[in-house]
Amino acid sequence: MKNVEKLPLLFYQKMGELFYAIAAADKVVRKVEYDVLKKMVLEKWKDLDDSKDPFQTDAAHQIEIVFDWFDYEQLEANNCFDSFEDYKKENSKLFTQERKQLIWETADAIASSFAGKNKSELIMLAKLKILLND
Repeated sequence: MKNVEKLPLLFYQKMGELFYAIAAADKVVRKVEYDVLKKMVLEKWKDLDDSKDPFQTDAAHQIEIVFDWFDYEQLEANNCFDSFEDYKKENSKLFTQERKQLIWETADAIASSFAGKNKSELIMLAKLKILLND
């Protein structure tokens, strides 16, 4: 699943921001949501390309780092989603069909990980679906 084009580090950081927004939509980020994210990064995101961070670690780990940092700071989910939305609109060429599918799979897995999807998560997933189809 590796792509030739290396993604910018900011792409992965914005993914962490988006996935945090999904997990925090109901105002509580649960361990199981973070565990699902870590599993998706290891099983899916690490194979996306060969991008590295400044420490020569797979750039996909930026997803987890940003997610964890935003959770620690308890940032507001809607603000994080809006920031991701702006990034997506400004960098639409980075969002290939394959990447959009992986984004959706990850967001859906996070939202489904704890007692199914609640109303706030469903609303955010609906907004994401529309954004990814633009």
